[in-house]
Amino acid sequence: MNKLLWIFCALFAVIQITACTNDSSNGGNQTELLITGNPSVDDLSAKIVKNPEDASLYASRAEAFYNVEGYDEAIADMAKAMRLDSTNVDYYHLLADIYLDYYKSKNALKTMEMAAQRFPERIPTLLKLAEFQLILKQLDESLFTVTQILKLDPNNAEAFVMMGMNFEQKGDEAKAINSFQNAVEKDPDLADIWIRLGQLFAKRDNPVAIRYFDNGIEAAPMEVMPVYAKAEYMHLNNQFDEALELLKEVNKLDPQFVEGYFRTGIIYLEMDSINQAYNQFNIVINVDPALPKGYFYRGFVSESKGNFENAKNDYQQTLNLDPKFEKAKTALERLNK
Repeated sequence: MNKLLWIFCALFAVIQITACTNDSSNGGNQTELLITGNPSVDDLSAKIVKNPEDASLYASRAEAFYNVEGYDEAIADMAKAMRLDSTNVDYYHLLADIYLDYYKSKNALKTMEMAAQRFPERIPTLLKLAEFQLILKQLDESLFTVTQILKLDPNNAEAFVMMGMNFEQKGDEAKAINSFQNAVEKDPDLADIWIRLGQLFAKRDNPVAIRYFDNGIEAAPMEVMPVYAKAEYMHLNNQFDEALELLKEVNKLDPQFVEGYFRTGIIYLEMDSINQAYNQFNIVINVDPALPKGYFYRGFVSESKGNFENAKNDYQQTLNLDPKFEKAKTALERLNK
């Protein structure tokens, strides 16, 4: 039995088990009207009753089930869709996503392997296979898939991104940097990759990191992360004033981005600007009332100012949200002595 046929049989053996289980629970009637109370699902079920041989309807209902975490039902519907039409590449992609989110990663990988065998020159399919191989730590296999993509399209930026991610996982930062540089050379709008290059050069204490962060900002001037990444770099290099200016820009771009206020608070703490730090941690809590570290650091500032009751309250709230927050435990024990 050749490899393609083996993968095909293995895949459908898996999805048919689920399909048969669901069919038997419905009395074996695949076109029985299914009423769930979910308008999207029920509408598609009604259409399936009228058109039981329409593969696209089963795939659409599978996606509707998937969106509400009805994984078994989604897999069963994909089995039906793919029995009716095994030539639609999107069905393989959807089924793989369902399996992956359902913590059935081996089935997800088998699905993408099968898709790549059936559509060996379709680059989006090969990229997805390489991604799944990376997720499952099959790094050599992922790199092999990337080389197949680059044979088809030597200028494919996403392939170079995937290559860089694999080399990072392997611990080879030099090759990762080279791959990421190739990626942004092919596509200068890859803001996330400019950021990653900046971070990798920052780890090496190489000031060229700033240029990469600036390129990221230029690639996505209205996005928070490139500006925040540069602010983080400035903070870690003790350039507090520059970092604070960048964080002001972060907060303008996205007033709900809590990490911007949090890092601002930490910088003010390091500058011994206690009142400004308190104000920032207060904003953190207002923006995200469920963030334990916001209460902890507000408590820390209150303790520093001698407001011990306020500090106790904040430390206790930290532990209410995260009972394993050791620093809060230690601080509360200290104040309760």
